[in-house]
Amino acid sequence: MPSTTHPTTGTLAVAGAVLHYRVSGSGPMLLISQSGEGDADRSVDLVAGLTDAFTVVTYDRRGLSRSRLTEPARGATLVEHADDVHHLLAALTDEPVLMLGCSLGAVIGLHAAQRHPGQIGTLIAHEPVAPRLLPADRRAGHERELAHLQDLYRREGLRAAFPEIARALGIDPAGPDREDDLTPQPLDERRLANFDHFIRHDFTAVIQDTLDPAGLRGTGTRILPAVGRTTPRDVFDVQCALALADLLGTAALELPGGHNGNTTHPRAYAARVREILGAAA
Repeated sequence: MPSTTHPTTGTLAVAGAVLHYRVSGSGPMLLISQSGEGDADRSVDLVAGLTDAFTVVTYDRRGLSRSRLTEPARGATLVEHADDVHHLLAALTDEPVLMLGCSLGAVIGLHAAQRHPGQIGTLIAHEPVAPRLLPADRRAGHERELAHLQDLYRREGLRAAFPEIARALGIDPAGPDREDDLTPQPLDERRLANFDHFIRHDFTAVIQDTLDPAGLRGTGTRILPAVGRTTPRDVFDVQCALALADLLGTAALELPGGHNGNTTHPRAYAARVREILGAAA
């Protein structure tokens, strides 16, 4: 199992893209698949709380930041995102890894567990944005909601769409509870470009998702559904996590903060992840 005290970066060519990734720490390998517009650096404070116990891998999802696309105007399916995870892990280790998937990253983890058995030993799936986990009528309603938000963004931009996206996910952008002394994450040109790609393309991937919920019972991966402690229990992403827990016959775990607890409460979140993965070992 590779390890490094000082962070290293690398690139990996995959079909249709070149992925940028970052490796730091030592110990069992833990891949973090970020939420939304998050790239390899988005959870820097969370990673700092994990690298003494794990070899932590983060990456820019294809289309974000430094992960270049062969066809920049084309998005990716969730299956393609999951295959990117497969190829990245295969390039780094031949042993089963741990994975933390947040929001969209959790859905990518579920697909990777189904498509590549034995590669992920344990997956923490934090509030997966996976309408296919819900009953058909509720699934269709949330797919329409996502399409509406995507259309709002295309017509009126991020200023109009962001509050509505936050509402749908149970996020309070006006006054979020957060830990002190976090690394600044300004809404700069790179993040704006990442938001653009995420909403234009990854929303479509979620709406057109092909996840087979029944197949998640037999993947061989220990899947641990999780919810944010402060995320309202009636919002879409929490309902998906609770449906996943019901499907697997388990209880959803709680993680500090809300939907974005990995960035708003990274120290407490890291401590809880360590606790969960220690118990899962």
